[in-house]
Amino acid sequence: MSTEQSRNARRQRRLIVAIALNIAVVVGQVGWGIAAHSLGLLADAGHNLADVAGLAIAVIALRYSLRGATMARSFGHHRATILAALANGGLLLAVTAYLAVDAVVRLLHPSPVHGGVVAIVALAAAALNAAGAALVHERPAKTGGQPDLNMSGATLHLVADAAVSLAVAAAGLAIMLTHGTVWLDPAVSLVVCVAIAIQGARLLHRSADVLLESTPKAIDPAAVLAAVRGVPTVVDVHDLHVWSLSSEIHAMSAHVGVSGHPTLEQAQATGETIKGVVADQFAIAHATIEMECEACPEPDPCALESPAAAAGFALPHPHRH
Repeated sequence: MSTEQSRNARRQRRLIVAIALNIAVVVGQVGWGIAAHSLGLLADAGHNLADVAGLAIAVIALRYSLRGATMARSFGHHRATILAALANGGLLLAVTAYLAVDAVVRLLHPSPVHGGVVAIVALAAAALNAAGAALVHERPAKTGGQPDLNMSGATLHLVADAAVSLAVAAAGLAIMLTHGTVWLDPAVSLVVCVAIAIQGARLLHRSADVLLESTPKAIDPAAVLAAVRGVPTVVDVHDLHVWSLSSEIHAMSAHVGVSGHPTLEQAQATGETIKGVVADQFAIAHATIEMECEACPEPDPCALESPAAAAGFALPHPHRH
């Protein structure tokens, strides 16, 4: 099993445990929400149920990303996790919008609830969601600079669940102590919704950056140029492109001019050196380098056309590799 397969297998196991925790939370919140007449608990249960779907999307994407490359998808299926992150970001915003509307309705039409039951159940839900978030959360890689977006989306779902549950618990406790401040429940929920929406929008933005093949934020193109130009015999670099196949797999292509008129073996050696430099310094796993001679001579206009040129075919330059 490769390093990537082993890492994704561990991620799948963690996500499955998080799904099991969320299902337990949903069952408990629905049962106690009905018993306590709490719309807050029932709405939070709906939020958790949507997040079960989000976590399931993350697991499916991980499994799909492990499929090998094909002729139709020569880069493999790494972008499956980015599509999952994009879907989870959209789902998170949709659920948050629903909760915000529900909070406004409850502000306009408050109803009595059993504050003590709400506080206890919501605190238990927050604890389980926090445990799930800690299980799924990943720190940024030392070289990549960004955590996996798919896992970030799953973590954000669980953190949002914990935050909403804490807000519901705080409102339930206030209602129990003051015997009437039922407006606190929806008011706190609205504040939490704004915070979650901001994080969801950021997740969408980061996912879109990968799909649009933007330069990864952790990589400075000027630094890549400087590193490639620092390789012996390299005199020019142009048409440089750096993008991501996934959160953790970066790619690059460039045209590199070398001094003199190197042989094919010498050009290949320079190309391998460049690939090693960008892999070590910038974690660029896939680099395509087109080697060019320092100064290709212009064709002699007085020379006779070759049969191939006369027929409209362009012959490759003998010094271009």
